[in-house]
Amino acid sequence: MVLNQTWDVLHNVRKSCANLIEVIQYTREKSHEGLDHAKPDKSKDKAEVEQPPMEGDSEKSPSSSRSPMAIEEEQGFPAGLTAAEYADLRHRVESHHRYQVGPGQCSSLLAQRIRAPAATVWSVVRRFDHPQVYKHFIRSCTVNGGGEIRPGCLRELSIISGLPASTSTERLDVLDEALRMTGFTIVGGEHRLRNYRSVTTVDELRGSGGTWAVVLESYVVDVPEGNTEDDTRLFADTVVRLNLQKLAYVAEAQHLPAAAAV
Repeated sequence: MVLNQTWDVLHNVRKSCANLIEVIQYTREKSHEGLDHAKPDKSKDKAEVEQPPMEGDSEKSPSSSRSPMAIEEEQGFPAGLTAAEYADLRHRVESHHRYQVGPGQCSSLLAQRIRAPAATVWSVVRRFDHPQVYKHFIRSCTVNGGGEIRPGCLRELSIISGLPASTSTERLDVLDEALRMTGFTIVGGEHRLRNYRSVTTVDELRGSGGTWAVVLESYVVDVPEGNTEDDTRLFADTVVRLNLQKLAYVAEAQHLPAAAAV
């Protein structure tokens, strides 16, 4: 069907993004090398080793054949988190990332660790008016009325060609600075993701490895007629995961100059 027919297109885009991620990781390594050379700090090096592995540094990559839902069912807590992280974030997960999933719908929850303070990550995520900073496949974004960004406002997205979408109209549902939480609902546009609702939260965790941010992004969406839950979830999960990995790169790139100056 439509999602199945366009999967090859997304797969090619995903491979291109995977190549981009490899370049990003190489650049990140070189940036860290430059930082270490500029200011040697053995304790920081040790903390870097002890810090939990970042999503994207392990086998959990866009090419993984196992869905986050399958991993969660197996281990008892969301994919991408350690048991210790889930213990710290359990209230957040249960309060903001669980949905009443009706017939003909599916949902998912993805996690991304980022080597940057939560405040830095949040400064990117909160930009409802500029999602293309870290979200792939968006050509442009216009906020209706051009006024204040607050719950209820709408944005019009233009999507790059080659995907099963051309435009998307999205409503900001929540923008909570104290909780570092935002969410939106797709309310119109030319696409196949009907009644798509998403919530994103940013938290900061501390441990023996130092401090890092954890971004949780969940969604619920209708399954298009003629497609399966697995088809729909695989499509949406792939896009969300690529976006979260780019968010990690953007936030870490912003954090590096500040860290180098310390």
